[in-house]
Amino acid sequence: MVFNVGSVLMRLGIMTSTSDQNFIDSITLFVALICACIVIGHLLEETRWMNESITALAIGLCTGIVILLTTHGKSSRILEFDEEFFFIYLLPPIIFNAGFQVKKKQFFRNFMTIMLFGAVGTLVSFGIISFGASQFKKLDIGFLETRDYLAIGAIFSATDSVCTLQVLNQDETPLLYSIVFGEGVVNDAMSVVLFNAIQRFDLSHINSGIALQFVGNFFSLFITSTLLGVLIGLLSAYIIKKLYFGRHSTDREVALMILMAYLSYVMAELFNLSGILTVFFCGIVMSHYTWHNVTESSRVTTKHAFATLSFVAEIFIFLYVGMDALDIEKWKFVSNSPGKSIGVSSILLGLVLVGRAAFVFPLSFLSNLTKKSKSDKIEFKQQITIWWAGLMRGAVSMALAYNQFTRSGHTQQPVNAVMITSTITVVLFSTVVFGLMTKPLVRFLLPPSKDLSTMMSSEPSSPKSFTLPLLSSRQESEADMGDCNIPRPTSLRMLLSSPSHTVHHYWRKFDDAFMRPVFGGRGFVSYIPGSPTGRTAQQFQ
Repeated sequence: MVFNVGSVLMRLGIMTSTSDQNFIDSITLFVALICACIVIGHLLEETRWMNESITALAIGLCTGIVILLTTHGKSSRILEFDEEFFFIYLLPPIIFNAGFQVKKKQFFRNFMTIMLFGAVGTLVSFGIISFGASQFKKLDIGFLETRDYLAIGAIFSATDSVCTLQVLNQDETPLLYSIVFGEGVVNDAMSVVLFNAIQRFDLSHINSGIALQFVGNFFSLFITSTLLGVLIGLLSAYIIKKLYFGRHSTDREVALMILMAYLSYVMAELFNLSGILTVFFCGIVMSHYTWHNVTESSRVTTKHAFATLSFVAEIFIFLYVGMDALDIEKWKFVSNSPGKSIGVSSILLGLVLVGRAAFVFPLSFLSNLTKKSKSDKIEFKQQITIWWAGLMRGAVSMALAYNQFTRSGHTQQPVNAVMITSTITVVLFSTVVFGLMTKPLVRFLLPPSKDLSTMMSSEPSSPKSFTLPLLSSRQESEADMGDCNIPRPTSLRMLLSSPSHTVHHYWRKFDDAFMRPVFGGRGFVSYIPGSPTGRTAQQFQ
């Protein structure tokens, strides 16, 4: 396949000219702004009041003002937004890294609770926001179809819990951290799956048949996307374990991991599946099997490479959102009736608050009914934190809104401009205002333990996977997964009383007996003469 360089540059969206010089100027300025976000974010890190997202939004707003002044009010952007560019290039590293870095022990131990919040909760929020949005017709903002109202529900169901995760301590509140983190990822995947399902159906005349077909398509999309991610993750583990590229070149195994991770996403898009779900579960599988099959230097490289790509992509998105918030084209449409835009933004913000509360507290109550141990139950203060963590809206909401209400970043109708400006307003307000209030709120509800704070401050800040040996003994692996204190399930009663622990026990037995000998993993890496990983693994076999 031959690529036209000029068309690729055009897809990146140059503002005023397609000449090489203007393109270079735009890219240079954008890269410089990303560097400024990183530096300023680092200087503000100790306060923990502002994160890189808020910093990027603020710098984007300031840059947009400068560009508006220099162009005499013609534009505030140096690059045009392209939702396909977002979904194909920027979103995959963010979602994959979330799966790759996930704490699997806590994630799967609380899997049912996470799915309850991430899947069922998103559907509840989607229904409330869609129903509330259908009342916009009373504001006389213009004609919106049923598909648009449902799309608004999907757009504003996508959360951004980055601010809360930066304040929470996963060592002090592992249950809360795993729920907030896991729900955030599943929520984004669910929102995009809902949005894509809405685009595929003719919803102008809804009946029971179309509704059942919609639900069936949704669950089919969810399951097949997950299975594809698992299969590609297992394939990467098997290839690297059998061929062991590290004998000759660590560059090859690093490149193969990165490319197969991206392959999972583009294959899902090729088959009209959910790329977010596919790449997320591919990341989990690759961190469980593939990552342990490569050399130690490749492990360090891949872990930091995936985290860096995700970090830069997030900054890029929020920087653009900050600049686009001042786009004069969209605001011209609503300048004659600013009250309508403010009214729509206020209603959407209220729906986000109500939709979030409508499932967090009831589902927390239901989840607590199935837990016997007090430490496994979600306390009321933790429920408030979970509710607050999902109030922020971010990059996924912006991208879906652009996909629904613009064409190549440009609005065609006044009603579309109202929806875009309202989305920008909600994203800015929730990210900045709610984000700045997150630290004092969480510290008030969940004051940190003094002993733990002292202990954490005296230890190095590197991840656990790098401060401990990369390969541990079989016994250490079992202890790390939390099996040492879990009784052997011997009856159906125990399965019903402690389902997560029981299922986890049998999964570990199946994993050790069948999966790890074939696909590798911790303590199951094949011995390769002359390989440091092989020698280390041989010591524990």
